[in-house]
Amino acid sequence: MFFNVRTILFWQLLSSTCFAQEEHVLLFNNDTNFHFQILNILGGAIYSGADISPVLDAARSIEPGNFTSFSDVFYNLAYTTKAAAMDAENSYSSINVRDIWFAASTYFRSADFYLHGNWSDPLINELWNEQLSAFDKAIAALPIPGKRLQIPSDNFTVEAIWYSASTDTSRRPTLILGNGYDGSQEDLYHTIVVPALARGWNCITYEGPGQPLVRRRQNLGFIHDWERVVTPVVDYVLESQAYVVDPSRLVLFGFSFGGYLAARAAAFEPRLSAVMLDGGIFDTYESFSSQLPPAGREILESGNKSAFDALASSLADAPNAPTALKWGIEQGLWSFKTKSAYDFMQTTKLYNLKDVIHKIPVPVWTADAEFEDFFVNQSLKVKEALGDQATYHQFEGAAGYHCQVGAFQELNRVMFSWLSKTLGTSK
Repeated sequence: MFFNVRTILFWQLLSSTCFAQEEHVLLFNNDTNFHFQILNILGGAIYSGADISPVLDAARSIEPGNFTSFSDVFYNLAYTTKAAAMDAENSYSSINVRDIWFAASTYFRSADFYLHGNWSDPLINELWNEQLSAFDKAIAALPIPGKRLQIPSDNFTVEAIWYSASTDTSRRPTLILGNGYDGSQEDLYHTIVVPALARGWNCITYEGPGQPLVRRRQNLGFIHDWERVVTPVVDYVLESQAYVVDPSRLVLFGFSFGGYLAARAAAFEPRLSAVMLDGGIFDTYESFSSQLPPAGREILESGNKSAFDALASSLADAPNAPTALKWGIEQGLWSFKTKSAYDFMQTTKLYNLKDVIHKIPVPVWTADAEFEDFFVNQSLKVKEALGDQATYHQFEGAAGYHCQVGAFQELNRVMFSWLSKTLGTSK
């Protein structure tokens, strides 16, 4: 009975917190977390990540709060789109169907998004293999094809993709782009890479432990010392003879939870020219634990592992639990590779910039959002810790949601404006 009462309290408190975005945009689903994911998919459409009408049509069929429903709808859309791409390839060039493959890849990733509560679900690998295949067909048909890379680190391999802005031999500014808690490097193509290439920037996206492909292929959860991931990427970019990189304009970007990861890595990587965090994360444990209602945080901080694990398990298994909480628990256990919610939360204490942020030697841009739901006030803490070394920008209104979902054009305008002023780039 104790856990049932606490569970009900959890539901009531978290269900009463509505996304402020309801005041600014048309909801695509009455489940605000599902709405956010659909908006994210649509946001990538401007950079070839999806087509709008098929996504809107699919959204009509998604049952609020039902993870299986969300997955099934995008599963069907993904395979339908794949079939269209395969059929079109029989009649048209690969370039002509490139965007269909990009869209299919996005839909396969979307079908996977809410599946990580059951680690043995075969769809977790099936859908990812499909998205990889579709994405690779698409980047192979780019004017300058993207190239997948495997970059060795100490006891794992970094998965990466290189995109060249030009075939000439001039040294070009280069972005190193990393995602966060749940996003893939393929997502970053439709968020940052397309507008970066248009502005003359080379890009390399990457994934380390805990992120989608490394979690699947190497069975590794997140690590807090992210310099072990980024430094090998910097080594590769600067030492490879295949790529023409301007070492005075080498920028590290971290998206979402990647805002912690990139900042941590930058504290140990002196060859960077600037760091961009969207958004900044100073203290991960503080951010995650503050989203718990008092009853849950009390159990967590009491050190009662069995009680907290039981509570988290009851929430994850309950059909009417708030989607954001249920998904957050399941994704956290999956990406940190632990079966214990208590251990997951305790591990996040390592993901803290307090003792390393002063070591970052370069200018920092840190973004915040007016309606930030996941890492509230964290970017401001980064700015306060760095003082004049950091530029703080808050996105507002319809662009004011986590990572500017649905407003990627504005995100890129602001980002590249700062880079131009800071590093002397021209576009």
